[in-house]
Amino acid sequence: MKISPLSRLPVAILFVFVAVALDQVIKAAVEYALPFHQPVEILPFLALYRTYNLGIAFSMFSDANGYLIVGVRIVIVAFVSWFWWRSDARRSLLQLGLALIVSGALGNIIDRFVYGHVIDYVLFHVGNWSFAVFNLADSFITIGAVLVFLDEFLLGLSGKKDAQKDG
Repeated sequence: MKISPLSRLPVAILFVFVAVALDQVIKAAVEYALPFHQPVEILPFLALYRTYNLGIAFSMFSDANGYLIVGVRIVIVAFVSWFWWRSDARRSLLQLGLALIVSGALGNIIDRFVYGHVIDYVLFHVGNWSFAVFNLADSFITIGAVLVFLDEFLLGLSGKKDAQKDG
C-alpha cells in the first residue's frame, strides 16, 4: 500500500518547523549569552565557542558572495524537498534523513538572512587539535545524510535483492 505524499505533509511540516525552531532558539541564546571566540569548556574535549561562518560547511567558500551561497542552499533544499516528496513513505530512515537535511539547511539559510552569517558554537577538541566548529543545523544535515546513506546502501540494497528474488 502506497502512502500519499499529501497524507504525510502535516507531520513533515511539523517536524521541520520544530527542528528549525529548536535550532533558531539555541542560536539566539548562543548569540546573546556566549562570548565571541572564547571557549566555554563543558567537558575536557567539548566546548561552546561562538563564531561566525560566512561560507558553507566547515567555512568552505567563505570568500564567495553571500547571495550565491544562499542561492545554492535554496536549490539544495528545493531538490531534497522534491526528492523527499517523491520518495516511498514506508522508507522511514530515508524520510527522517531527508527531513533532517531540509531542517538543517533551512536553519542555516535563516541565519544568513537574519544575521548575515551562520552562527556556529559546538567545538570538539583534544589538546591543540580541534574539529571544525558547527551547530545543531549542521548536525541535522550530517545525521540526515548518514540516514539516507544507510537507507539507500544498506536497506535499499537488501530490498533490491528481495525484489530480484521475487521477480
